[in-house]
Amino acid sequence: MLFVEANGAKIPAIGLGTWELSGRTCARVVEQALRLGYRHIDTAQAYDNEREVGDGMRSSGVRRDDVFLTTKVWTNHFAPHDLERSVKESLARLRLPSVDLLLLHWPNPHVPLAETLGALAHAKRMGLTHHIGVSNFTVTLIEEAVALCTEPLVCNQVEYHPYLDQAKVRAACDRHGLALVAYSPIAKGRIKFDQTLAAIGRAHRKTPAQICLRWLVQQNISAIPRTSRVERLSENIEIFDFALMDDEMAQVAALASPKGRLTDFGFAPKWD
Repeated sequence: MLFVEANGAKIPAIGLGTWELSGRTCARVVEQALRLGYRHIDTAQAYDNEREVGDGMRSSGVRRDDVFLTTKVWTNHFAPHDLERSVKESLARLRLPSVDLLLLHWPNPHVPLAETLGALAHAKRMGLTHHIGVSNFTVTLIEEAVALCTEPLVCNQVEYHPYLDQAKVRAACDRHGLALVAYSPIAKGRIKFDQTLAAIGRAHRKTPAQICLRWLVQQNISAIPRTSRVERLSENIEIFDFALMDDEMAQVAALASPKGRLTDFGFAPKWD
């Protein structure tokens, strides 16, 4: 397994996203993923599955210290005392003393960012999390967060796949030594019928999804594809036995457009 290193964190390059996974299915998929060799699991308060993620981790038999676990604080818990309380509730649901990475899930303009980051840094100093970071932050918000936070931020988790140009956000992360973690890395399955990815895949005997994930990993990005199917779990992690050529990397990058975003909400920031 490759790692993306940033400000003291070693984030496994491929992880399991758990958005929309719930109940016994979620626990089973987390357990299977860890048994297959995954060492990076991503959850969030808003997914309402932290309890099942914790159950799956315990059932897998993999040592806790060998798993990089991320959870995210929802925006209505950004006031300082509320943030600390909500993180302790997350840990109670996970039945764990700490997580590896704690993120602010989305920006919340209604609570001063300095206050929220102060609480996030305090959660780290209390030992509730080993590392802290942000998610869905724009270039302006990244600059602001880095300037305000008293502890190092290790990543910005954003939507990123071949159809979405994230060059500006990537450059901002690079400037400040932040890792970029890509959610929806296979564009919610839309890459399945892409002729460019299929053609590159044939040359390597790989699927379009594997080409997509390899393209991200070769950019030193950590990707967290979500799936509920065990055969897809195996496929998504089998990307470390080949490499894309420079011209193939360029072909995949050329698929991007400003209209490629798939995850957008009314409360989202003004995207770069």
